[in-house]
Amino acid sequence: MQVKEGEIIVGKISGLTGFGAFVDIGEGVTGMIHISEASTSFVNKMEDCFKIGQEVRAVVLSVSEQGKISLSSKRAMQLETAEKSSENKDENEPEPKNTRRAAPNVWTGPKQTQQQGGSFEDMMARFKKQSEEKIADLKRSGNTGHSGYSRRGGNR
Repeated sequence: MQVKEGEIIVGKISGLTGFGAFVDIGEGVTGMIHISEASTSFVNKMEDCFKIGQEVRAVVLSVSEQGKISLSSKRAMQLETAEKSSENKDENEPEPKNTRRAAPNVWTGPKQTQQQGGSFEDMMARFKKQSEEKIADLKRSGNTGHSGYSRRGGNR
């Protein structure tokens, strides 16, 4: 039996381990669902999701050169949910406009241009300069009678 990536297969659980479930696809071909691909919610033990002999739908994630087939029942569930929601949608109904409000115009302070990359020494020099500026601001604000870092940039 030849399987391809992205294909949805139906098989039976043939074995459970602490890290995944083995699925008999047919014709002596077996794939594995890793515990991280078993469900959309957290899975503590594979026995919580599957039982030996249970029929399961899964998406083929990959097929290695050695013939190992990686499966995902989580993605199969997500595809089924997406298909059901698209079937339930009325085709004549127009797309709803985005009713979400835009974020309020909030002042976030002066924009700081951050230089990315450079050598390690350059990055350390920038970090040291920024740290020294913040310490100087803290010391300056300490002389005014209050403690803490002032974002206003001036004395109160």
